[in-house]
Amino acid sequence: MDSQPRRPFLTGVIGEPIGHSLSPLIHAHWLQQHQIVGHYVPLEVTRSDLAAVVNLLPRMGFRGVNITIPHKESVLKICDSVSDQAALIGAVNTLTILDGEKIHGHNTDAYGIIQSLKTESQVEGTWKAEDGPILVLGAGGAAKAVVFGLISDGAKEIHIVNRTREKAELIKKEYGTRISVHSRPALEHLVSKMQTIINTTSLGMEGKQSLPFPYDELVAKTVVLDLVYAPLWTELLREAKKRDCTVINGLGMLLHQAALSFKHWFNILPTVDVSLREAVLSK
Repeated sequence: MDSQPRRPFLTGVIGEPIGHSLSPLIHAHWLQQHQIVGHYVPLEVTRSDLAAVVNLLPRMGFRGVNITIPHKESVLKICDSVSDQAALIGAVNTLTILDGEKIHGHNTDAYGIIQSLKTESQVEGTWKAEDGPILVLGAGGAAKAVVFGLISDGAKEIHIVNRTREKAELIKKEYGTRISVHSRPALEHLVSKMQTIINTTSLGMEGKQSLPFPYDELVAKTVVLDLVYAPLWTELLREAKKRDCTVINGLGMLLHQAALSFKHWFNILPTVDVSLREAVLSK
């Protein structure tokens, strides 16, 4: 008697909105490449429905999901357990279903950010966190992952600028004297002194307000990374390029954090290669 075929693996991404997400395309590429029978589905979930949906994942047969804006921080309290890194960052972007029932939270964003800064073709092999002061725009879940990754990689001086200081002060409280907190007007005198500038906010994303930024203060060769990837080339990156900065878009970070999520689910670290980039950019 023939054995029953294995049920396809289910994975996906939860966010609001979710229509812009490139994650289904990325993971479909790897599922096919590694001959894994499965699906990766986008799930648009409101804040009020998040707990109910997450708690249903084991019963629906999910192996895991990614978590994106605006749920990365609030999903923490829904998990049965979280990794030490996710607990320190205070945000979760990857859920894994353990033993078919327990929900475990990880954060792969910090890995994705550092891999992007170190391996993108513009900076490959030359960028080091300890080489100079770093400016982080924003203080949400993505900013927490950025700061964790930078500190872990040896950064000695990080400046955080946020619309309100309270959330940034909480990050400083966690990491101490290597962090300095500023209000937006401080950008005018900070920008020219930075080795690296990272935008972690959603400002500049399609459908969002533009990022208020003193572009004329940018100095040539400064590394400018924008985590926004829709559009791929934001106003920040276009203006930085005009001033001979080294610019990195959000695609690399997206691909590298996705690779580590894939490894959590399937114990395979897929390659971030040219074929993947071409598949994503052809969308």
